[in-house]
Amino acid sequence: MGRVIRYLTHPQVVIDPGRDVRLWGLSAVGLARVEAFAGAVALEGTAHLISSAETKAVETAGPLAAALGCDVVVRPAMHENDRSSTGFLPPHEFERVADTFFAAPDTSVRGWETARAAQARIVAEVTACIALYPEGDVLFVGHGAVGTLLWCHLAGVGIDRRHDQPAGGGNWFSFRDDDRRPDAGWRPMEALLP
Repeated sequence: MGRVIRYLTHPQVVIDPGRDVRLWGLSAVGLARVEAFAGAVALEGTAHLISSAETKAVETAGPLAAALGCDVVVRPAMHENDRSSTGFLPPHEFERVADTFFAAPDTSVRGWETARAAQARIVAEVTACIALYPEGDVLFVGHGAVGTLLWCHLAGVGIDRRHDQPAGGGNWFSFRDDDRRPDAGWRPMEALLP
């Protein structure tokens, strides 16, 4: 049986329309969820913690790494799908654009990175990191859209938003290094707590 690879999304953030989305930090609820999750016994075999460079991911990874006694390796190419062309969008508008992003994976929606390009990027990053750290379980900390694109690739299914994580973030899935197939869909971080 291969080692366990987990992909975790950051939980709830402070939404600040006047600030670059990549710099948004975790909300009090998100931070509390991370602190509770840091005590998950199931994570004890984790030897490597790899994070996106976005603030919300780094703020998620830090307490987990401290609890696990490992360093955070920041990989800038693990970022969320690039949507800097639009900046902040009101929630209803964001959801419409995100629906189109997943439904038309080879089309740039309003200047966003295409879903196909974001999928290729996250798959390449995860594959490279698994090869770079061949011993021990690995925990990736990232984002919902690219996490869903990774899940679709690993599951061998087409890009489709119906495989997206539940609202609120702080969800994970896992797979084994030997078969690279998700063992299930998204689960909340609390599912790993006793």
